[in-house]
Amino acid sequence: MTRPAPPADLRPIDRLLAIMARLRDREDGCPWDQEQTFATIAPYTVEEAYEVADAIERGDLADLKEELGDLLLQVVFHARMAEEQGAFAFEDVARAISEKMVRRHPHVFGDESYGSLAEQKQGWEALKAAERERKGRQESLLDDVPVGLPALTRAVKLSKRAAGVGFVWPTVQDVMAKLHEEVAELAQEVEAGDLEKARQEMGDVLFVVANLARTLDVDPEDALRYTNAKFTRRFRYIEQRLEERGKTPDQSDLAEMDALWDEAKAAERA
Repeated sequence: MTRPAPPADLRPIDRLLAIMARLRDREDGCPWDQEQTFATIAPYTVEEAYEVADAIERGDLADLKEELGDLLLQVVFHARMAEEQGAFAFEDVARAISEKMVRRHPHVFGDESYGSLAEQKQGWEALKAAERERKGRQESLLDDVPVGLPALTRAVKLSKRAAGVGFVWPTVQDVMAKLHEEVAELAQEVEAGDLEKARQEMGDVLFVVANLARTLDVDPEDALRYTNAKFTRRFRYIEQRLEERGKTPDQSDLAEMDALWDEAKAAERA
C-alpha cells in the first residue's frame, strides 16, 4: 500500500523532520536509511559541507541553496538517530546552538562592548575557553580540536590554541625563518634518499605553512582551493591549445606545455 508523503502545507522544517522520521521507520521506511549509523553518515556530512564551500567558491547561489538543503538533511538525519536512542532531538540541537550564540554575543544580547573587531575576537576566544573549562573533561588544551578536520585546518587550530597561551613565534619573520629551516631539512632528506624521513619533514613544512597562514590571518584551505582552481583553469587552457594543434597532453612535452602555461598566465593578467 502506498503511503502519501507528509503534507506540503507543513512548515518546511517540520515536513523535513517528518520525512526523515518516515525514512527511518522500522516498519515501512527506506532500507538504506534504516541501516545507517552516526559513523556511516559522518562521511556524507563532511562531503556535503565541502559541496557548500564549492558552491560558494563558484558564486552559484542556486546551487548553494540546494547544497545547504543537503547539509541541513545531514543535521536532521543525525538528530533523528539520536532521538531514536533517547539522547536528544532536533529541537535540542536548535536550542543548544541558539543558547550558545546568545552566550557568545554579549555585545549584541547583553551589555558588553568591544572597542574593535580584534577585541571582539579575543572576547569570543575567552568565552570559548571558559566553556571548555566548565566542561572540565580536558586533560590537554588541545583535546577538543577534532581529529577528523582536514589536516591543514587542524594544524591551524592546534597552533592557534597553543598561541593563546604564549607558545608561538612572535613575528611573521620568525615563522618565515622556521619555514626556511624546515624546507632545508626536507631538501637534506630528499638528497639523502630517505623517503620516510622526507615524509616526516614534509609534514613539518606543512605545519609551519599552517602557522604562517594563521599568523597572516589566511585560511590555508581557502588559499589552496583558490590555487587548485587556478591550476585547473590554466591546465585546461593548455589542453585547449593543444587540441587546436591536433594534440593531447601526452603527445606534447614539458617545454611546449610550459610555454602554454605562461600564455595562460599572461592572458589572465591581461
